[in-house]
Amino acid sequence: MADPARARKLADRIKVIVAETLEQRIKDPRVGFLTITDSRVTGDLHDATVYYTVYGSDEEKAGTAAALESAKGVLRSEIGKQTGVRFTPTLTFVADAVPENAAAIEDLLAVAAAADAEVHEKAAAAQYAGEADPYKKPRDLEDDDAGDAEDAEVDEDDDEDDEAGDELEDDLDDLDGLEDDLDDLEELIEDEERQA
Repeated sequence: MADPARARKLADRIKVIVAETLEQRIKDPRVGFLTITDSRVTGDLHDATVYYTVYGSDEEKAGTAAALESAKGVLRSEIGKQTGVRFTPTLTFVADAVPENAAAIEDLLAVAAAADAEVHEKAAAAQYAGEADPYKKPRDLEDDDAGDAEDAEVDEDDDEDDEAGDELEDDLDDLDGLEDDLDDLEELIEDEERQA
C-alpha cells in the first residue's frame, strides 16, 4: 500500500492530465461542456476514479459519458507518459452529483426561507402572553411620594391601634383593682363571722 500523501499527489496530477488531454487531444464531438471536478486513487495506486460534470441535457450527458469511455485508452497512456509510475492506474469515469445535490439544497433552502417568512409574519402579529415588559422597574419619585402618603396613613392607623390598646390596659387594671377590693370584702366578712 502506498503512502496516502503520494496517492493524493497522483490523484491531483491525474485530474490535471485528464483535463488537459480532453481539451487538447480529444476531438470527439460528443464531448460536451465538460468539467473534471475531482479524482481519487486507491491505496495501491492501481485504480483511479475521475469525477466530472457536464452542462447540458440528458442526451449531452450520455454522449459525453460514451466519449469518455472510448477515450480511456488515450487518457491512460497520456497519464503513464506524464506521471512515470510503474503501473498506470485504470480509469473509471463517474458523473459527479454536485449539480443535483446543489439543486436539492437550493430547494430545501427555499422551503426553509418560506417557513421562516411565515413564522416572521405570525410573530409580527403576535401579542405577549402577559405584560409587554415582564420585568420590575425601579420606583419613580412620584411613586415614592405616594408611598410616603401611604406610610403616613399606616402610621395614623398604628397610633389609633396604640390608643385602643392603652384603653384596654387601663380597663384591665381597673378589673384587677376591683378583684382586690372583692378579696378585701371577703376577708372582712370572714373576720366578722369569726367574731360573731
